[in-house]
Amino acid sequence: MNPTLELTEDLISRASVTPQDGGCLELLASRLQSLGFGCERLDSGPADFRVSNLWAWRAGRPGSPTLVFAGHTDVVPTGPLEQWRSAPFVPSHHQGKLYGRGAADMKTSLAAMVVACEEFLAARPDPDLSLAFLLTSDEEGPSRDGTVIVVRELQARGQQLDYCIVGEPTSVERLGDMIKNGRRGTLSARLRVRGVQGHIAYPHLARNPIHGFSPALAELAATEWDQGNAHFPPTSWQVSNIHAGTGATNVIPGELLVDFNFRFSTESSAETLKQRVVEILQRHRVDHELSWTLGGEPFLTPAGALVQAMRDSIAEHTGVQTELSTTGGTSDGRFIARICEQVVEFGPINASIHKIDEHVAVADVEPLKNIYRGVLERLDRP
Repeated sequence: MNPTLELTEDLISRASVTPQDGGCLELLASRLQSLGFGCERLDSGPADFRVSNLWAWRAGRPGSPTLVFAGHTDVVPTGPLEQWRSAPFVPSHHQGKLYGRGAADMKTSLAAMVVACEEFLAARPDPDLSLAFLLTSDEEGPSRDGTVIVVRELQARGQQLDYCIVGEPTSVERLGDMIKNGRRGTLSARLRVRGVQGHIAYPHLARNPIHGFSPALAELAATEWDQGNAHFPPTSWQVSNIHAGTGATNVIPGELLVDFNFRFSTESSAETLKQRVVEILQRHRVDHELSWTLGGEPFLTPAGALVQAMRDSIAEHTGVQTELSTTGGTSDGRFIARICEQVVEFGPINASIHKIDEHVAVADVEPLKNIYRGVLERLDRP
């Protein structure tokens, strides 16, 4: 068994459902410390939801740029165990695939990153590149005490980061066919529409919040928030939950609750979207309260040294001409982009992530490691 596959299996075997880490960070830190990394735990959160965070740093020559490998050791829950072909935290092989929770998202990436650094430093023990790892056990969960906490600490220290690779599973049909060079922003809200409860046979004595909100809902759903740009699709607005009523069929409800979300491009900002929603609600005389949650600002890494190094390394080790994309959900890249101008996401095929029988192709494990190592080599001496 090659070192990357062996480390991947070791990580999969450690149950680490958010916020549990299962000892993954200790294992990775021990490998990094042997390479000369200084490893610092920046754990955070309350006792009943304690999050494990690791910041590992290895200085290069004076003035050298810093490349950060970022990722998460936590995984989503397994779902019904009886539906898995094998135990989700016991790595197993079948028809050229490695099965286990976290295989694709993202323990294979973590193993490939560490082994890539081991090989790179064995060949270039004194590189013109500083290296770092930013790892957490709170990416699949609320993301309140993970990467965002480490980034705040690094900001306070004035830490300069130049390049970051997040090991998210971005490939679609073949390893290397897509990297993410940005993500849309996410802005959520809970809208409370106030009405007056009453008997359904006497509507003149009540005020139905569903009826009152309906014209505004129609306008919100039909609004073009922006047209997007060359890098991002247009901003979208979607209702995720809507609820009113007591359960009785003869009662006009006294309030309506609506949860909605924006996924927004760089053509819009969180503040302008908030203002436009409020303006629509006020124009339709909706009696309301709003509470907002900004999950992350959009970020974009344009063509530059990191993107080119990724493209060239992917082409060398897979023969694939990669596609740049900003589609999909959010990742911890949204936090790291606050202190790092060039952030990309790249990892294995994502077809099985979060599913029963999550897996990666064994044949993709070594090429993934080689791609990461190739990026290091190109950024060390471009």
